[in-house]
Amino acid sequence: MRRVVVTGIGMINALGLDKESSFKAICEGECGIKSISSFDTEQHSVKIAGEITDFDPNTVMNPKEVKKADRFIQLGLAAAKEAMSDANISEFESELFGVSSASGIGGLPTIEKHSVINFERGPKRISPFFIPSALINMLGGMVSIEYALRGPNLSSVTACAAGTHAIAEATKTIMVGGADKMLVVGAEAAICEVGIGGFAAMKALSTRNDEPKKASRPFDKNRDGFVMGEGAGALVLELYEDAVARGAHIYAEVVGFGESGDAHHITTPTLDGPLRAMRAAYKMAGMPNVDYINAHGTSTSANDKNETAAIKELFGDKVPPISSTKGQTGHCLGAAGAIEAVISLMAMRDAIIPPTINYEEADEDCFLDYTPNVAKKAELDYVMSNSFGFGGTNGSVIFKRVK
Repeated sequence: MRRVVVTGIGMINALGLDKESSFKAICEGECGIKSISSFDTEQHSVKIAGEITDFDPNTVMNPKEVKKADRFIQLGLAAAKEAMSDANISEFESELFGVSSASGIGGLPTIEKHSVINFERGPKRISPFFIPSALINMLGGMVSIEYALRGPNLSSVTACAAGTHAIAEATKTIMVGGADKMLVVGAEAAICEVGIGGFAAMKALSTRNDEPKKASRPFDKNRDGFVMGEGAGALVLELYEDAVARGAHIYAEVVGFGESGDAHHITTPTLDGPLRAMRAAYKMAGMPNVDYINAHGTSTSANDKNETAAIKELFGDKVPPISSTKGQTGHCLGAAGAIEAVISLMAMRDAIIPPTINYEEADEDCFLDYTPNVAKKAELDYVMSNSFGFGGTNGSVIFKRVK
């Protein structure tokens, strides 16, 4: 099977508009969660989120094109632009360079907006850009147009596991010869009235409105739900031989991935499903000594308990250090896997494990080393990143340092 490496990365989230500033803030334990400013929350029980408040889409798109793209596409283009610049690929065969995009919900704000227009002003006032702007796979479509990528154009729509699944799909495509290069882009921007209201109705979100920076608290005993975030992550994957031939900087090799389904409940996770995804990735990677796990770690009661138990079951007495960076960024849903893969790669690059912030009181069901509150230096040769989603869909990926 052909070897696949990462040669470019990009990221945007509530802590920064680029990978360097946001990763620095993540490692310093800063938090991007604050009171929602994009709409009036008076009637909402949840008033906080990991909003990106200083992003100008005109910096990544022609101003005339901005209205044709929902915010999740705009954020995805920003991350893709950074990753492509980072990869520094000057020449490529267009038909052998593809896209693997991901989003859990896609253009929800656009859907919300045009539903109101239809109700209040009638169907004739709906924009012709409505459908293209909201379609999830239009993220991959617009990215491919931007960079003339004519290889496979794939889209993963698997809730909060979508970003990780997009990495796996891109890796498979290169491994079997369907492309030599793939641009992975995961993006989400569902912080709108319907988005917040819908997750709040499920009792999935934290209601710690008076302490937004303490609201997302993965694995902590007093966690009360996740906090929605928005953002995007992007990775350029490339055939190992091609990367070496052009002298590319290689962040890591993708050596393992695993996918599974719970077949249990539409929203309540199991221990078995995540365990099987992690085990598959671990076996594919050759069962190495994993040095760090970027956990799904949502700050919900069920996920954190089950993920802890699954990690313990897989690694036994040799559980590596763990952290969840959702305390800093919020839960970016379908973009989470891509963002957290970028974080994992940067942790490997800089030999540092980001902290799990707001870990104040131990839970008897969450009893591992979560790197509480303060980052720590560590040489990382293998890192694992986990993502689990509604519908019982799970993904895990393992990266290896290329020496």
